[in-house]
Amino acid sequence: MPKKYIDVAICYDFDGTLAPGNMHEHGFIEKMGLTVQDFWTLSDDLALEQNADNNLAYMCLTLQYAKRLGTTKKDFMSYGRDVKYFNGVENWFDRINEFGKKLGIRVEHYLISSGLSEMVEGMSIYPKFTRVYANRYMYDNNGVAFWPARIVNYTDKTQYLYRISKGCLDETDKSVNNRSEYIRIPFKNMLYFGDGLTDVPCMAILQEHEGHCIGVYTPDKNKKTVEKLLEDKRVNVIAEGDYSEGSKIDKYVKSLLLKIKADHVLDNQ
Repeated sequence: MPKKYIDVAICYDFDGTLAPGNMHEHGFIEKMGLTVQDFWTLSDDLALEQNADNNLAYMCLTLQYAKRLGTTKKDFMSYGRDVKYFNGVENWFDRINEFGKKLGIRVEHYLISSGLSEMVEGMSIYPKFTRVYANRYMYDNNGVAFWPARIVNYTDKTQYLYRISKGCLDETDKSVNNRSEYIRIPFKNMLYFGDGLTDVPCMAILQEHEGHCIGVYTPDKNKKTVEKLLEDKRVNVIAEGDYSEGSKIDKYVKSLLLKIKADHVLDNQ
């Protein structure tokens, strides 16, 4: 008889959570002939001028330059290959999976990001995710982006927690809205990693349902923001962006997996 595992989902924002800065900042903005500050100023100004969603504004700006440069999906993927992660990220997933396996826990990893899915597909860690939910484009017959296919803003992110919990992983699966007694992964067995205010809706849902949240910071950038998340009880713990063995993140997640295992045993006495 096959072994019955406890299913656990770890969900991650990307920019500032698994890597410092934004994924656009690792080659693409430079290719556009802009500085990082120039790009985000133009994007914010466009959003304000058009009363637009910030994600749609940056995707519009990216698209304008992508068309000029003839940027294809493969080109976007190539920029993803240049992204530099926080320390320990590249072997993090396998290490945590192995630790969980020894406890009888099957760990699944999900990316829920307002970055570009195409760039993520070019990253070395892409195969480690069960699913990637992120912004992406439609492409013409020449492989050149011409229109947004999907955006994932701060409130959109929450639907993916429900999809993961209910097992409705396909983004076109409308049954996620159906009332159902079947829960594949309860929120209490979910963990969310985020670095800022755009992660608050996801954090609020998990905190309300006994889930777990980690605020990740880069010391010289967003530590005060993440400290405020802890003060407001949006997260259970905060930690510097370091996923190496023995780091605060590593110790916390392993302790959490031990707790989930113990709770499962106690609940099934």
